Amino acid sequence: MFPVTEHFISINGEGAHAGEIALFIRFRGCNLCCSYCDTRWSCRNDAPAEMMSADDLVRLAGDSGITNITLTGGEPLLQKELPELCSRLIQNGHRVEIETNGSLSVEELAAMQDRPVFTADYKLPSSECEDKMLTENYRYFGKHDTVKFVAGSKRDLEKANEIIKQYDLIERCHVFISPVFGKLDPSEIVEFVKDNRLNGVRLQLQMHKFIWQPETRGV
Repeated sequence: MFPVTEHFISINGEGAHAGEIALFIRFRGCNLCCSYCDTRWSCRNDAPAEMMSADDLVRLAGDSGITNITLTGGEPLLQKELPELCSRLIQNGHRVEIETNGSLSVEELAAMQDRPVFTADYKLPSSECEDKMLTENYRYFGKHDTVKFVAGSKRDLEKANEIIKQYDLIERCHVFISPVFGKLDPSEIVEFVKDNRLNGVRLQLQMHKFIWQPETRGV
């Protein structure tokens, strides 16, 4: 059973398919507590949630008429039955994207014959969770996957540049840098990318926070 705090249809606000509609399924619980977390309410172990089975979620996805399914949280990789759910959704013709905080292994899911795609954070220093990052995951990433850096300071940008180069991420997968909303001006990221000739790195803003109020849920 999966503890689902909310599910809704909206556009992907970030990632390689930003701007496309998706069915979002948000799970309860997270193993990190980032300083800038904007879904902290869903990370709590006592957050209100509807217990739904894989059958329920497969039916929900089928009835939605939506191809893109985004599994998020909290931290979706905490859900032990996630491989089965992903397999069934993919077999039914859905593109499944897992938004993960970058601290848990994707090895099992990456080994699936028809596997989901991953959008993984690398938590930079201002997140206060950088020591939890599992960079071994990058060996499993390919052209459909994404590593996302959310930067809140110049120090964060410098660390992102270091990680991008150390793991050759630009050649491996999509790479995005986003500002912590309201903390770092996007123009600073543009200048940093220019100064460091980070070809292949994309600036990305959290689209949903410009369309709706930043605290709005279910969008």
